[in-house]
Amino acid sequence: MTPFFGAIFMLGLPSLMAAAANFTQVFEWPYVLDYEWPSEARRAQALEDGTFNPAKIHPRYMAVYGTRLFLTLYKEDGVPATLVSLQTSSESSEPPKLTPFPSWDMHLNGSGNCNKIQGAQGLEVDSVGRLWVLDQESSNSNCSPKLWIYNLNNNETELIHPFSFHDHFLHDLVIDETANNETFAYIALWLRKHIVVFSLERNQSWIVDMIEVKVNSIALSPKKDQEPRQLYLGRSGFKELYSIPVAELHNGTTTAEPELIANWTAYNSYRMLMDNHGTLYSGFMYENFTSTWNTSQPFMEQPFHQVAGLRSSWPLTFALDQNGTFWMAAFNNVRIPKFRLLKAPVGAKSYIYEVSPQNHESDTA
Repeated sequence: MTPFFGAIFMLGLPSLMAAAANFTQVFEWPYVLDYEWPSEARRAQALEDGTFNPAKIHPRYMAVYGTRLFLTLYKEDGVPATLVSLQTSSESSEPPKLTPFPSWDMHLNGSGNCNKIQGAQGLEVDSVGRLWVLDQESSNSNCSPKLWIYNLNNNETELIHPFSFHDHFLHDLVIDETANNETFAYIALWLRKHIVVFSLERNQSWIVDMIEVKVNSIALSPKKDQEPRQLYLGRSGFKELYSIPVAELHNGTTTAEPELIANWTAYNSYRMLMDNHGTLYSGFMYENFTSTWNTSQPFMEQPFHQVAGLRSSWPLTFALDQNGTFWMAAFNNVRIPKFRLLKAPVGAKSYIYEVSPQNHESDTA
């Protein structure tokens, strides 16, 4: 962010300090990230043949379940596993290494093998402890894009859903657990004027045309009695924020017309997240700050957190856990430290969880 733009940002949002979250650093990786390898010999061989290049590891998406944090890594040559986990606490002073999930076997020598993970993208954890992962090879491949669903209580695969298209690039997703005991995923497609809707019970997916709105980021409003849920969409290349009612997406519709809600301060909201109190968080391409909006009130953007000195097209990614903690990963492409994991108490969970009407401090799934 340029100094001039930063000045405008702060002048336009006068409650900067009041809205800022109290983040603490959990881990710091000064130079590069590394994997937990099956053996040192396997690591040495991967370095020698070029299938592993530590400088290429770039975290993109994040989810948290219990004491495990899941990351997906940008897929390119030199990145042998794109879905990894790490423990959020450690007795060692050394930052943890990345453990391929669910195993090394699902990644090593997997390019072009459609029974293995090709290139993990967006991910989310539902209320019963299932990890939903979008998967797509970044280069031309005979493998269909897929949705993997893992039971995190035993790390077993519950479902693999191949999509029928090859020409759309999967980006991010949200999960809608409805009052009718149906579960849907709404999936953003990178730089496309469409989203994908997936029904778990039907094991079916379909594409919905968004009428001239190229979708980047996606978020879902929380569960509230008598309030219809809204799907929020950030428009690629613009500041615009749209919404559509999710009810119209449940019955196989192939066209929806998003309503313009407001404009963010910055362009290209690439990652959004909703908490269960209705606060919407957003991160932006090439920017080192995140913003929020309390969706129960008229649109007013508030600054949330800024990490100084970041230089990356995708500098921040974030997630909420089940205990009201907001986790944020800060990535630096050219400067030291390379990667930091931060956390802050925010007193809210993911949109996945309901808020008790009697006591907002007691959330239930």
